[in-house]
Amino acid sequence: MEGIGGDGASVASPMPQWGHDSWRMYQYYLDKSTPHTTYRWIGTLVIVAIYCLRVYYVQGFYIVAYGLGIYLLNLLIGFLSPLVDPELEGSDGPLLPTKGSDEFKPFIRRLPEFKFWYSMTKAFCIAFVMTFFSVFDVPVFWPILLCYWIVLFVLTMRRQIGHMIKYKYIPFSIGKQKYSGKKGSASSSGSRGD
Repeated sequence: MEGIGGDGASVASPMPQWGHDSWRMYQYYLDKSTPHTTYRWIGTLVIVAIYCLRVYYVQGFYIVAYGLGIYLLNLLIGFLSPLVDPELEGSDGPLLPTKGSDEFKPFIRRLPEFKFWYSMTKAFCIAFVMTFFSVFDVPVFWPILLCYWIVLFVLTMRRQIGHMIKYKYIPFSIGKQKYSGKKGSASSSGSRGD
């Protein structure tokens, strides 16, 4: 009975092995793309353009586009939000500084840029594939969906910007921060020991 136990059980079948090797290769190139932010976003913009052309060309799948828009709005909120919400003061983690005398703490996103990019790109790819199946082409009056999405976007962004103003944080770093040194410090006027 060669097929039961022994050495025969340790040999992997070619199909799962091929899938595992493909996944490792995909993950390898995904990891290599991490530091190339500009090129990643250019690639995503190309995918977005292809998707938009597909929807325009077939004149349908508006419900897919609406669902995609809602998902992207959710991703954007995660990208603009701090990891630790200042409204939930009971947290033991790092909080955002609220006064000028507070220690500087960098803004840590709830959804990091790479995950934001990856989720957005994956969503557009899935939506593009969905446009090839007529089951997802539900007839809707698209101007209503567009107006509803715009209202949702404006209300959500108003709330998010109000949160940013209330807790005094900016989710983007503009240039490199420069250290100006302590003014009037006694240690800075001493000898340097050249």
